[in-house]
Amino acid sequence: MAALKYAGLDDTDSEEELPPGWEERTTKDGWVYYANHLEERTQWDHPKSGKRKRVAGDLPYGWEQETDENGQVYFVDHINKRTTYLDPRLAFTVEDAPMKPSTKQKYDGNTTAMEILQGRDMSGKVVMITGANSGIGFEMAKSFALHGAHVILACRNMQRASNAVQRILEEWHKAKVEAMTLDLESLQSIREFTAAFKSTNLSLHVLICNAAILGAPWQLTEDGLESTFQVNHLGHFYLIKLLEGVLRRSAPARIVMVSSESHRFTEIKDRSGKLDFNMLSPSKKEYWAMLAYNRSKLCNILLSNELNRRLSPYGVISNAVHPGNMMYTSIHRNWWVYTVLFTLARPFTKSMQQGAATPVYCAVAPELEGLGGMYFNNCCRCLPSQEAQNEAAAAALWELSEKLVQGRAGRRDE
Repeated sequence: MAALKYAGLDDTDSEEELPPGWEERTTKDGWVYYANHLEERTQWDHPKSGKRKRVAGDLPYGWEQETDENGQVYFVDHINKRTTYLDPRLAFTVEDAPMKPSTKQKYDGNTTAMEILQGRDMSGKVVMITGANSGIGFEMAKSFALHGAHVILACRNMQRASNAVQRILEEWHKAKVEAMTLDLESLQSIREFTAAFKSTNLSLHVLICNAAILGAPWQLTEDGLESTFQVNHLGHFYLIKLLEGVLRRSAPARIVMVSSESHRFTEIKDRSGKLDFNMLSPSKKEYWAMLAYNRSKLCNILLSNELNRRLSPYGVISNAVHPGNMMYTSIHRNWWVYTVLFTLARPFTKSMQQGAATPVYCAVAPELEGLGGMYFNNCCRCLPSQEAQNEAAAAALWELSEKLVQGRAGRRDE
């Protein structure tokens, strides 16, 4: 009987993937049920697996459950001042099996970006990814493009970017994918890039700030700032500022900041507790490549949190992610020691597809609609360092970043 009941569904999709027209909801006491909008009916059993589930655990901090005039449960996020009918706990459910209860997370560290997007139609969505010509950036670009999105590869090296576009087109000749020149070491390049993008009149539904450098020797950019700080943080800050209008017009839109667990091993404040610019853009004498990278990754999370606070009222959310530990990407190419270290660690690390999963999850997961200001690892929300949660530090970094940009770019980006 069960086999006949589910025989009409596409068996190539994940067992957890809902068919088109279906929606997952919860009752006031936490049981999950499924609404079929095409047939206007509901049922307790999952339309594919036939399983019954209930949500696990309490609501996250700042959330409250309410009931509308029709008796349907909805949820209020007091922190982000938004409401949704999606239970924020749906990523964690318990199957209705009293003898063997088990909490199941939909995705984990072994999940790939393609698995996150399985069965999802991204047609009509525009996705921009910085540093997308290799590594996890390329895997994200490919995964989105193969699911119908219009993907912009924002890269410094156009030859490599064009080669990446060609590799994607070889997999699917109808893919909507293009490369545009963006050098985060140059505020002028960022202005030219955003002007060129705006001239296309495209929307922008997902912006993934992925580009980064690690292990680079000390050098100043043409704007007079230490290169790791400018590429990993300030360049992305300026890019987002110039694209803010497009993101707001495209809402709902999402920003994903690719950070790292290495953010936990540093700070950016002096002894008095104030933001220290000399830590962010140090002199050659005080420069240490790994420390500069760690500080820039801390900046990524602080920026993401402040972006969410400022833009979420306009339908643009921002979350930060850690893609994976010691992944073998081109980011290590600046110093032979890193190359050796990454090579030795390669058998024990994530693949590029697995590393791309968490950023992709934050870009598309329906349970994150309207929810930002969070940090994710292995497709699961986790707490960043105490320093990364400091709202005063996030606001101070924003103010400093604005001053640095305005002092160098003037009013030319108005």
